[in-house]
Amino acid sequence: MNHNRTDRPPSAAEPARAVIAVGRAVGDLRRGGAAAICDGGAEATAALAAEFADADRLARFAGLAGGAVRLAVTARRARALGRAAAGPAAVLELPAPLDPAAIRALADPTAPGGARGAARGFRSAVAHARDAGAVALARRAGLLPAAVVKTVAPEAARGLAQVALADLAEDRAAAGALARVGSARVPLAGAERADIVAFRPGDGGPEHLAIVVGAPDGAEPVLARIHSQCFTGDLAESLRCDCGGQLRGAIRRIAEAGAGVVLYLAQEGRGIGIVNKLRAYELQDRGRDTFDANETLGFEADERDYRAAAEMLRQLGFPRVRLMTDNPEKVAGLRRGGVEVAERVPHRVPANRHNARYLAAKAARAARAAPPGGG
Repeated sequence: MNHNRTDRPPSAAEPARAVIAVGRAVGDLRRGGAAAICDGGAEATAALAAEFADADRLARFAGLAGGAVRLAVTARRARALGRAAAGPAAVLELPAPLDPAAIRALADPTAPGGARGAARGFRSAVAHARDAGAVALARRAGLLPAAVVKTVAPEAARGLAQVALADLAEDRAAAGALARVGSARVPLAGAERADIVAFRPGDGGPEHLAIVVGAPDGAEPVLARIHSQCFTGDLAESLRCDCGGQLRGAIRRIAEAGAGVVLYLAQEGRGIGIVNKLRAYELQDRGRDTFDANETLGFEADERDYRAAAEMLRQLGFPRVRLMTDNPEKVAGLRRGGVEVAERVPHRVPANRHNARYLAAKAARAARAAPPGGG
């Protein structure tokens, strides 16, 4: 098995300094610590992930020498709170004494009081690019996209993991650079002749997988499916979504066709992660549809990035595909990555009483995204 290429070991070169810096800051945020965002000026912005803002951490954070403590959220979350946002982030002033419950309600719509009225009494402030960087760093850490922030002098930030704004852009670019790190023959229930190939992103994130069925001929458009990881649907067989049926159905259809590939991307919950997906489920239970729930949490309706899918196809030697999808954004994402989509092949599974509303919302969103004249 080579699928037009041989496996290659990970690069022996040291990861880029920016990727290392972002990785350290992400680790500290995920442990409830603080990090600093710099832009080369005389000041920096210290940041603490909002979901870790308990009384003890807030007291230590407030003790850093510098300006007032504020809360930075995405423009999406600001609008959900009834506030305008001029850029990618918005900032709310936090009066003393700092109230952990109030901060949680502002950042998290699933928290008690975390509805539109949570922002009442909090004044808006001008957001700095470093504030937006703090929100992006929390998002990169797989946390709620909200951060408690304060402007500090460089000496106050010296003990914190430091990230430059340019580092965040470089780290994002590294996510699309993949190294092919392993492969093996793995007979599947729906396709006994199958190989799984693993690709590791340059930002240190989780590996993406390609399930190659049969022996696709790269000289012809290859039947392909892009599938985003879904623990609840793929493994637990949740009835709230159609993911498990989509995955198993795609493998079976490709096997029946003789050959093809499923690209299994590590982008749970349309890119927001399993914890935030569970929060979105809670909001859906309160009446929001799947896209509105993501946006209320402060994310875009769909945070997925298809650069990895395009790069996996390139490395496998499949520059042209017949894409199994009802999502025009997947077609556009592959084309932006230099992959020719010769045909869009419809792919859906029957609804049930638990996911009918979810599937209707997806169909409506796809219809709005479709280009004139069809996909």
